[in-house]
Amino acid sequence: MDEFEQLQNALKYRRAKIRNRTVKLCDAAQQFMTKKVLPLQERFGAVTELWSRLLPAELHRHCEIVDVSGGHLKVRVDSPAYKYELQLCSPELLEELQQQCPRARITDIKFVVA
Repeated sequence: MDEFEQLQNALKYRRAKIRNRTVKLCDAAQQFMTKKVLPLQERFGAVTELWSRLLPAELHRHCEIVDVSGGHLKVRVDSPAYKYELQLCSPELLEELQQQCPRARITDIKFVVA
């Protein structure tokens, strides 16, 4: 086998290898949902549901859970007045979340004005 044939064979092998790595977007999205999003939803979906039940409707309209990680629940609030009100009731909120959503392992709640 001469050098030209060796080069062609090497390129053919490389092209086949590259083609095999392509993934359909729908397959990648499905895999991402299955491996990343759904487990988080199962773990923290109960937190957001309980949060909406614990708060009065007026207070709930002015805040939004933005992150649950490392035991910290981060809540965005639209004004300092509502942040203060939430901070006053945060010990009770934290206790309820810990009792009813133990899988989330929430240790504290942080309120940020945005």
